This record gives sequence, C-alpha cells and structure tokens, in this order.
Amino acid sequence: MKELLRTNDPTVIAFATALLDSEGIDWFTFDVNMSVLEGSIGIMPRRLMVMDRDLFMAEAVMRDAEIDLGRD
Repeated sequence: MKELLRTNDPTVIAFATALLDSEGIDWFTFDVNMSVLEGSIGIMPRRLMVMDRDLFMAEAVMRDAEIDLGRD
C-alpha cells in the first residue's frame, strides 16, 4: 500500500474516500485509533492508503478535486 493523503481534518478524509469510492478505488485509513493516545485533540494526522497499482489514478482524482495531499 502507498500513502495517498495525510491530514488532521476528518472532513477531508471523508470527502476523499467518497471520491475514491465513486471511482472504484479501494482505500484504507491508518492512524484512526491514535485519538486514544492523543486524547482526541486531533494532533496526529490520519493517513489514507491505496494499493500501489491505484496510486496514480487516486492522485489524479485528488488533484481534480483540489485536495492537498499533505505529503512533503
């Protein structure tokens, strides 16, 4: 799996996953349960992962929707 997106904003994750679903791209979120360790204050970014073969298409979908991927 490859990292597609990294963000602290849960609404961006929700929007991005809806876009990926509409394109038939499988995804998985990492670091969702980190809120237990951080106290639910949202400092730990969540990562949206896609299969290696889907990364190019997923990045294009995010660019079209003007979603910042949050990667350095």
